[in-house]
Amino acid sequence: MSVTILIPSALRAFTDRQAAVRVEGKTVGEAVRALAGAYPDIHRHLYDQDNELRPFVNLYLGETNVKSTGGQATPLKDGDEVALVPSIAGGGLNEHYSR
Repeated sequence: MSVTILIPSALRAFTDRQAAVRVEGKTVGEAVRALAGAYPDIHRHLYDQDNELRPFVNLYLGETNVKSTGGQATPLKDGDEVALVPSIAGGGLNEHYSR
C-alpha cells in the first residue's frame, strides 16, 4: 500500500530535497525501510551499524508516536502519512515540516 513519509528539513538533503516521499509498506517499519532503500544516503542517519533504527528517530502516524502503538510493526492503511522526527533541540513539529 502506498503511504507518504514526511521528511524533516534536516534530512531533505538525502531525499533530493523532497519534503514528502511516497513509498510502499504495510507497516511503519516496511515504509521506513522502503525510504532508505530508495534513498540510500539517508540510511546511515536512520539506522545503526546493526541495521536497527536509531533510538533518536521517532516515527509518528498522525499525531501518535508509534513507540506507543506497536513500534515499527504498527500497521498502515493506504494513504497514511508517517512523520520522521529525529530528536533534535529547538523548534516545534510544524517548523520541521514546512513545505
